Amino acid sequence: MAATLPGRTQGLGLFTEPILAETGFDRVTYGTLNLAATFLGALLCLPIGWLLDRFGTKIVLVAVSLLLAATVIGMSRWAAFTPLVLGLFLLGTRGYGQSAMSVVSLALIGRSAGRHGWMMGLYSCLITILFVAAFGTLREVIKADENDWRTPWFGIGVGVAACGMIGGLLIRSHLLTENCGEVSNEPSRTLRDTLLSPSFWVFALGTAFYGMVAAGTSLFNESILAERGFDKDIFLNATIVGLPFGLIANLLGGWLMTKVRVAKLFAMALALFSAALAAFPFVSAVWQVYAYVAVAAMAGGAITVCFFGIWRREYGPAHLGRIQGAAQLFTVLFSGLGQWLFPLFQSQLTEYAPLFPALAAVSLLFAIAAFLLRSTAPEAAP
Repeated sequence: MAATLPGRTQGLGLFTEPILAETGFDRVTYGTLNLAATFLGALLCLPIGWLLDRFGTKIVLVAVSLLLAATVIGMSRWAAFTPLVLGLFLLGTRGYGQSAMSVVSLALIGRSAGRHGWMMGLYSCLITILFVAAFGTLREVIKADENDWRTPWFGIGVGVAACGMIGGLLIRSHLLTENCGEVSNEPSRTLRDTLLSPSFWVFALGTAFYGMVAAGTSLFNESILAERGFDKDIFLNATIVGLPFGLIANLLGGWLMTKVRVAKLFAMALALFSAALAAFPFVSAVWQVYAYVAVAAMAGGAITVCFFGIWRREYGPAHLGRIQGAAQLFTVLFSGLGQWLFPLFQSQLTEYAPLFPALAAVSLLFAIAAFLLRSTAPEAAP
């Protein structure tokens, strides 16, 4: 999951300004390119889920890692960009990273430890630690030369390739096979039954909405904070400040999954996220920026743990790849929508702030829906 960094909006967001400066594209054009790349890349979620169910995690992991690495390295070495060329590279990073690699990671942890809440918390915690290390390193690299995005982008591509090869060596397929629905008596639901479940839609769309807001604010966070009067140093600090709080929420959320229903935990996290969004337009001091980032990160950490942990627990292992692929499809689609929505809204109203109360209201509605959910866990094997 950490290797999805170049396909994530948070990763691309670190280099938005130098990429725009070099290419000369405006924010709406860049946001639209990301929207198109994200939407098209999302189409990989479903076939990757099928490939995982058909061929297993190991082969698919190595293949996707190398494809993502090749795309990132190629983008860092391309001499000149047109909108079409940049769009194609963004399509590769989004499709192989944000879509395919995420589904691979979710399937891997789901098949090995998907019913253990504390393991999901640990999984989320390790992801956060790796992202902290990555963002901390990139922060220093960016500060050394704010205008150079190609060198760190090349290094990221090499790192992704290394992660894929190491992951391929570490995975033991026979240990995962013991957890697969084909040889297990653990009850499972088909993809069709899952799509007919209200729980699927609340968790998939609720998490996708969070991802939409996180994507939009991450890609244009420097501009959003500048609107509130904060400089680049505050922006770079904000990318780090939230990560430890997200880590705490990962561990706490994983523990709480063993104590309370996942739907209630999900509802509380969405309500907390709603409160953070509602408060943002009133941010005027540096400590308030960091407080907002911390609260949003804690909410996001809990939402993420719930999203990681719900599918195996609620629907069983037999069709896990396809189910998680379908869920990830919505998170990717909404992520693209967020990258388009924020610059469009700002271009029409000249500021971002009025968008946040509306987003807070939507998050609260999802929180209410999650609180009212009842479990649909299968009672018998198909």
